[in-house]
Amino acid sequence: KVFMNTLKYLQNNEFLLDVDLWRLFANLEELNKISLHFLKTFFETVKKHISKSDSPMDFSSVLRMFFQGDLCQTHQIYCLNYTSAVFYLEKLRQREDFGIYLKQWCEQNEQCKRLHLPELLVAPLHRLTRYPLLLNNIWKRSTDETEKSSIQSLKEKVEKSIRDLEGKVKWLDNFQKFRQLQEVIIWPQVWDRDKRFFVPECLKQNLRENSSENILSSVNRLLLHEGRLMLAESTRLLDVYLFLFDDFLLITKIKRNKKKYGGSDTSLIPVCPSLTPELQSFIREGGFCTVLDQPIPLDRLILKNVEPIQVTVFSLRNAFLIQHENRYGQCIAVFLLQAQTETAKKAWMSQIETAISNYTTQHETKKSTAFCFPVESSEI
Repeated sequence: KVFMNTLKYLQNNEFLLDVDLWRLFANLEELNKISLHFLKTFFETVKKHISKSDSPMDFSSVLRMFFQGDLCQTHQIYCLNYTSAVFYLEKLRQREDFGIYLKQWCEQNEQCKRLHLPELLVAPLHRLTRYPLLLNNIWKRSTDETEKSSIQSLKEKVEKSIRDLEGKVKWLDNFQKFRQLQEVIIWPQVWDRDKRFFVPECLKQNLRENSSENILSSVNRLLLHEGRLMLAESTRLLDVYLFLFDDFLLITKIKRNKKKYGGSDTSLIPVCPSLTPELQSFIREGGFCTVLDQPIPLDRLILKNVEPIQVTVFSLRNAFLIQHENRYGQCIAVFLLQAQTETAKKAWMSQIETAISNYTTQHETKKSTAFCFPVESSEI
């Protein structure tokens, strides 16, 4: 509230007017109001019982009123906005005026106890996960069977609410991550990638309409593993960054230019907190990833280990081979990759093997379901 009320004060005095209060704090005021009301009502019940020891302590009605009411719902609204808020805050912290607001106007306040805004924004998430513990402690100490049953039912509902929320948060987190990847992964046109393909200028516009960037727009796709490797070429080692998705592998070249393919400045892009620290740092430096070759579907990918003795002459270590086959079983591309350590190499090979296995199993199940016949009726 220190940060929120200070920002309101500054905006009333025409400072930081472009900062979106909702994107940072969401429904924090409503959440505070309901949480405080719950707390007061809860302790009023305890005080009444202490002052009139002969009266029963009616916890059930208080708990039902809040946990079947707005308490969990308001937490859910806040929590669903949390990832977006952290993402937005990361962008704002790059500004000098916003930095002054954080450090000089808010963080020096004694009420903050030296905590920074990111540490405070996460607090309501932690509170929501503690509610089942509170309900469980009350259930343990309750002696009335009817009350125990009611509290147990509430506890199960709150736990289900948290599980549902976790699923939604993961979906939103994945959505934010893929939106960021769309910004930093560049898909060059086929004639730029390979000079063998000649396309007259008058036809290029028609081909550009079939954008490859839409590949990363699927909300159901998952990023399983990623990281930096070296790609062995005939005369040099190329710095590459690999993205292993649940249906294909993407090999990209690392570019450190300040200007993105197409002219925009990637150093101004806010960095999604769920990306790996390595990629976050890389993006902040203004880097981006240019697709080296077409995506390799997992059912067309052949993975081969390379023994040290096989590549000693090329001074390669921790190497493995990726082979891309077409639908006719013909090899159309080969990539000789080198990891920094033997452990990293094993991790990559394990991740790829697991992804291929899961993809194959999933699609075999779909095929068997599609081709199975309905059970014949006993009446026929």
